Amino acid sequence: MTQRTFAVSGVSSGLGAALRARLEGQGDRVIGIDLRGAEVNADLSKVNGRLAAIAGVEKLLDGALDGVASIAGVGPHLESPLVVAVNFFGALALIDGLFPLLRMREGAACVAVSSNSITLDPTVRADLVDACVAGDEALALSIAGDVAGNTAYASSKLAVARAIRRRTTLWGEAGVRLNAIAPGPFASALLDASRADETLGPLVDLVPIPLGRQGSADEVAAPIAWLLSEEASWVHGSLLFVDGGTDALIRPNAI
Repeated sequence: MTQRTFAVSGVSSGLGAALRARLEGQGDRVIGIDLRGAEVNADLSKVNGRLAAIAGVEKLLDGALDGVASIAGVGPHLESPLVVAVNFFGALALIDGLFPLLRMREGAACVAVSSNSITLDPTVRADLVDACVAGDEALALSIAGDVAGNTAYASSKLAVARAIRRRTTLWGEAGVRLNAIAPGPFASALLDASRADETLGPLVDLVPIPLGRQGSADEVAAPIAWLLSEEASWVHGSLLFVDGGTDALIRPNAI
């Protein structure tokens, strides 16, 4: 079996590390992207960092790219403009920047990470989501400066989901599958940091989960790996909730 090559952001911890272990366990090669400790070290909150990440992946490739998992993100406990800069603009810059390398490979795929907070958080700001999807980073960061961290987080993740779906035609015509997942709370440093926050902490464990427990990083990495695989060869433009049933519980008639 030919070894496949994937670019994965956020590989130094949490979900990114879990996906890396799963892919490498299958014999695949992973080009990791993170602030430090990865094959490509870059700051996705900044334009120059995003360009450096793309260039770094290109430099390490000896051909086309089989897949991309844009996982790097920050939580709502951090400053709102940073949340939007990383979670939306960093994620989408990486996805779009590596698209030319993906379209060179038949059967290539890409997965982005949204969140089930997009349907749970009533404070989502439509103007912030619209600014993100329109690609107006200056406006988006300006709006984010006036909102709480949870609002910035959920809004940025809703923008990710919409941006992915709006690329369905372009990417489909190029033969590259593009999907997103919407995880619920799972064991991670990001979740721990949210729990430690005076405002967010009391709310974290109030999220109802029909399966009765929070997930693990590996339980979220598994469906990402599947979406990147040939077994998901006709799955394109989808948003998969990986949240133990929370979204279905809250919105049983949404379909």
